[in-house]
Amino acid sequence: MNRLWYVFGALLMLAGLLHLGVFVMDGGPWEGPVSWRKPFTFGVSFGLSILTLTWVSQFVRLRARHLWVGAFAAASTLEVALITLQAWRGVPSHFNMETAVDTAIARALAAGGGVLVAIAIVMTVAAFRGDPELAPSMRLAVRAGFATLLAAMVFGAIMIARGVIEVVTGNQQLAYTVATTLKPAYAVFMHGVLLLPALAWLLARALPSEDLRLRLARLATWTYIAFATAVSALALAGVTLVSPSTASMLCAGAISGLGIAALALGRSKRWPSRRSPTLR
Repeated sequence: MNRLWYVFGALLMLAGLLHLGVFVMDGGPWEGPVSWRKPFTFGVSFGLSILTLTWVSQFVRLRARHLWVGAFAAASTLEVALITLQAWRGVPSHFNMETAVDTAIARALAAGGGVLVAIAIVMTVAAFRGDPELAPSMRLAVRAGFATLLAAMVFGAIMIARGVIEVVTGNQQLAYTVATTLKPAYAVFMHGVLLLPALAWLLARALPSEDLRLRLARLATWTYIAFATAVSALALAGVTLVSPSTASMLCAGAISGLGIAALALGRSKRWPSRRSPTLR
């Protein structure tokens, strides 16, 4: 089943990249509720999240793991599909209650987000149950990664709630503004579940001492948390050096890029085999 979920993730990333090409060809605004940016960023981000959860969940003792990952993949695919549909229709995807169709799509997106939050909670709880066969450095990385993923989901839920409140009170245009301010906080926490386990996996292949690997994993974890907290504090304070959408893309790109680089480096080096988690 892992291969199936990997295919889902790869296809979403491909769809996102294709819409980056559409943006280049068609033009239009980068910011705002109607932009080719949305199918691009959501496609790449959710596709990468499916790939990540499929891999990292193998280090968690979780019953019916494939079903949970499959539900995450299905909900993510639905989110991207509906956002993409609305982009092609030229209307906002979130908080759009203009027509019956738009309302149904907005509610489906909110429901899909709720499913993603529930799955993140289940996997985080499972990660903290512990696995005695897992190296302490990897156990720390997996737990911290899922905890930061859950933090991202909380920020996402807050953005949706703030937007819905504005829509209900008759301020639909304001909903797009208040909801986007927390995008950097959401993005900076979203891909820690890839970065931290990837670094722990690389350390397991590079260093023979588990004590040293654990110390470095702790350093990486606290450094990442400090950076993510600083970005989130700025977002909550309304401090923006660049637009929220651009800031979120930069944060997500930097964090996921480091994680992918760690995995690529681990695969490219032929270190002696040790008892450590494998890249399956």
